[in-house]
Amino acid sequence: MVNRRRFLTLSSLAGLLPSLSFGSTESVDITNGTNSQVDFTTNEAPLLSTPLVISTWKQPKANAAAQAVLDRGGRALDAVEAGVKVPEADPEDMSVGYGGRPDRDGHVTLDACIMDEKGNAGSVTFLEHIMHPISVARAVMEKTPHVMLSGEGALTFALSQGFKKENLLTKKAEKEWREWLKTAKYKPIANIERHDTIGMLAIDDKGNISGACTTSGLAYKMRGRVGDSPIIGAGLFVDNEIGGACATGLGELVMRTCGAFLVVELMRQGHTPQQACEEAASRIIRKQDYKDIQVGFLAVNKKGEHGAYSIQPGFNYTLSTQKKTEVTDAKSYLK
Repeated sequence: MVNRRRFLTLSSLAGLLPSLSFGSTESVDITNGTNSQVDFTTNEAPLLSTPLVISTWKQPKANAAAQAVLDRGGRALDAVEAGVKVPEADPEDMSVGYGGRPDRDGHVTLDACIMDEKGNAGSVTFLEHIMHPISVARAVMEKTPHVMLSGEGALTFALSQGFKKENLLTKKAEKEWREWLKTAKYKPIANIERHDTIGMLAIDDKGNISGACTTSGLAYKMRGRVGDSPIIGAGLFVDNEIGGACATGLGELVMRTCGAFLVVELMRQGHTPQQACEEAASRIIRKQDYKDIQVGFLAVNKKGEHGAYSIQPGFNYTLSTQKKTEVTDAKSYLK
């Protein structure tokens, strides 16, 4: 079952390789619209000791939960699951799990995926009533022959595994939604939620990498909308030989470029994590209308080097080692 699932995940992405040019460093000069070369002379993140945890946005509590697993000698997979469960259960985090802002019909719908060091992956999309979609995604990975379950099927599976059905719409989120209904204007705004995702990568004391990504998606989205977060290769990708990457921001743009997979493949070609994140953002910048939206990439390689880059300023990330935890503003294309 594991071998079949891994084969399905990797073979679905392998078909993309002929159409991707990983050696390109072309980007757009915003000042005159002409083509130019990406400047990879930016300072790289220093080599860090492992184990380590890195996550999108300001998530010290999530990192602490993940780091505690690593400090006990636990697997990176267990660490990332424990880490992202923290914001999933936090009603004050209105972009992940319980307390997340609903879709335009008032339903909180959740997406999540997880990937281990062996290339196994699990995902759930359009899941309602379950506080911890990341754990359901792991159950999909470990207990089914599939990679992804969605909607009612995902809920039925979760209930069969003992997950509790509950109301995830808090009074605060409902009040905001009812206020939004007065105008019902919909436009994603860069960084307004800090943002719609937590993506987390970890390296354990054996040098193995795993990743997790979970979200309640864009506030007031169309019912049934799914972004990049639960899509293996878009919102998250891990290759234990190379490294891992995750994305945050407007998922439609990340999906169109297979963002996380692209970052890892660029690292395979010799790019540092920082260079790979910058080039992945450049692919979006060259082809999409990017000036009013945000996408951020985060990556780590087997050496423990990390990189982060976004289109707009305002994207930050949290890095934890056994020595310290730091929140850092990522470099961005626009200043």
